[in-house]
Amino acid sequence: MADGSARPNVVIMYADDLGFGDVGCYGATRIATPNLDRLAAGGLRFRRGYSTAATCTPSRYSLLTGSYPWRNPRARILRGNAAQIIPSGAPTMPKMFRTAGYTTGIVGKWHLGLGGGDIDWNSPAMEGTPNDVGFDHSYIMAATNDRAPCVYIDNRRVDNLDPQDPIEVTYERDKAFPEVPTPRTHPELVRIKGHGGGIVNGIPRLGYMRGGKSAVWDDETMCDVFLEKALGFVEENRDNPFFLYYAFHEPHAPRIPAPRFAGATDMGPRGDVIVELDWCVGQMLDKLEGLGLSENTIVIFSSDNGPVLFDAYHDNSIELAGDHRPAGPLRGGKYSSYDGGTRVPFILRYPRAVAPGESDALVSHVDFHASFAAMLGQELQDDEAPDSLNMLGPLLGRSPEGRDELIVEGSGRNTVFRRGDWVFIPPHEGPAKHYSGIELGNSSVPQLYDLSLDVGQIENAAEERSDMVTGMSERLAELLKGQKTRPAG
Repeated sequence: MADGSARPNVVIMYADDLGFGDVGCYGATRIATPNLDRLAAGGLRFRRGYSTAATCTPSRYSLLTGSYPWRNPRARILRGNAAQIIPSGAPTMPKMFRTAGYTTGIVGKWHLGLGGGDIDWNSPAMEGTPNDVGFDHSYIMAATNDRAPCVYIDNRRVDNLDPQDPIEVTYERDKAFPEVPTPRTHPELVRIKGHGGGIVNGIPRLGYMRGGKSAVWDDETMCDVFLEKALGFVEENRDNPFFLYYAFHEPHAPRIPAPRFAGATDMGPRGDVIVELDWCVGQMLDKLEGLGLSENTIVIFSSDNGPVLFDAYHDNSIELAGDHRPAGPLRGGKYSSYDGGTRVPFILRYPRAVAPGESDALVSHVDFHASFAAMLGQELQDDEAPDSLNMLGPLLGRSPEGRDELIVEGSGRNTVFRRGDWVFIPPHEGPAKHYSGIELGNSSVPQLYDLSLDVGQIENAAEERSDMVTGMSERLAELLKGQKTRPAG
């Protein structure tokens, strides 16, 4: 596999807030996902695949750096004008791919900050973009679709920006621009009730943006814009090995499907945008097949964290969900320390080398960095990917054995330790539930669950297995103090 003539392309498709139970091949019955099911039928479906965090910025940070998010105090949910949290000189997975001779690209959601915290949105040569952390080509939104600025960034400049209409962004309410409408000043403009910031396209966002009218995105065409860029990247690089990180915005709120997908389900906008996402996956699979690239392309699909129904925007997602369980049999969801926060759909297809099937190997997004480095014969620097383990065997279905240990986090830096079938949640202060209604897992007492017998984390075994609580607590403390968990060599 280290032979340069056999270098496979790699496409990581990353959903936003998609749950373990939102996909047909993981048990969903109310939402049709034929393309994800097709991907799973031709690849390996992991039943114990994890992101590193129950929220987006931390998990994306881990994906690209091979580092647990708690090592970086800035790896928290970011504002749309936050500074980039990956230093330009830091080793990253896209840099590793580039060193191995790959062309690298990102399309879609970024949410890892830009610049140094005082980004000039009007510059034709922005610093501190994905181009500075290993991506040759970048077409992104700065943060999420509920945050200002509501523009696309093409490499180092805002796309379609009129220099005579410069962009300004603030997240300080006392510095909000008086001419920018908000739900308080112009309730008649609100298309869907949600956040309290500036209204863009009838949708109140977080933060405030003025100017840049020609550059403002159209929420209803966002899936098509990103898809076109992703397919274009594949087309342009068909003759050389490439790495594409295709980061969807679906099904993050606000959920605004393209008109042709509106009403695709009986579950309202959230169900509709999952159908939209699935269609985009199908378009990517068809493109690879049409170009004759399918056999030698590793396609990975997963999600940054678990699901959430109501998340600030009032789209009747809870009422319309009915008997649909977005986290499947798991407890919790986005923001939660329970398994529903980080155990996510996780599918890998590589027709040339991976037999279709299912796997119970314990794997994590943080392991992609070291695993692909091993695949390509790239030696990791000592400070590179400190928590990424070479899981190439289980990822390619060659071994049923995955990780022995894994650290994940809920909201607020609340770490959780998994060892084998057992998961230990230390006592954490805070509310029992998020405003979304999701259980956060906070408790004044330790929690211990045997996931082989209790996947729903109902029976807390901490009292009966106090010896295991002590051992896992001490081991977690040891790992948290260390500089890295990846073994040397």
